[in-house]
Amino acid sequence: MSIVYSGINKEGLSTQIADAIRTAIMEGRLVVEERLPSETELAERFGVSRPTVREALKRLAAQNLIRTQRGPTGGAFVNRLSWSEAHDALVTTSTLLVGMNDIPFEDVVEARFTLEAACVPLAARRREDKHLEIMRREIAQQRIKDETDEGFCASDVRFHRALTDAAGNPVLSFQMAGVIEAMQPLMNMVTYRMRDRTRIADLHSALTDAIEGKKTRAALKVLEELSAYTLELMAARRKAREAKS
Repeated sequence: MSIVYSGINKEGLSTQIADAIRTAIMEGRLVVEERLPSETELAERFGVSRPTVREALKRLAAQNLIRTQRGPTGGAFVNRLSWSEAHDALVTTSTLLVGMNDIPFEDVVEARFTLEAACVPLAARRREDKHLEIMRREIAQQRIKDETDEGFCASDVRFHRALTDAAGNPVLSFQMAGVIEAMQPLMNMVTYRMRDRTRIADLHSALTDAIEGKKTRAALKVLEELSAYTLELMAARRKAREAKS
């Protein structure tokens, strides 16, 4: 089937061609493993030179949307995006979005815990021993007195990652990657100097107990306490900074 692409203007031709092909892939007009038209055919369709098409294909390959193969049966093919590739891209994008824009910390905290709260009912019903084991192990790690700030932060992320994975929904787990692995480190970075590690570990323990006991309301209440404590730490940090200025 011949794919119909929208027209392009003369500004940024390779970018526009890449966008047109990307749109065709996203809309399902080009499917996984399908071979794209040759450079010559694409050049004719878009009314551009082959080097311009080649540059557009390089852009798509850099985004893992297509791959190229050499030989008689070679060409450019629509790639199958793996979960790990999509995960890395989502975390990177979320980190840049939050870190490079003037987003109030309170909004980050609200989004972070609201989205995790959506996982709690499912986690309480579907959690497996492996999820609980990870959560307990991370709590033990967080109680080590000489644990570094970096180690504590990493353990904190792994704890919440296990909780969201316990929900047993791969799509939800994927979407939470940007929340847990981008927003959580940001909150840790802002509050690590003032937080009480013991209090956090205790809250994590109570949350794990509630999930293990399939007590959704109790788990949500603990999550609310974690959210409130995070905002409390941020308010204290802001007050301390204002006192110095």
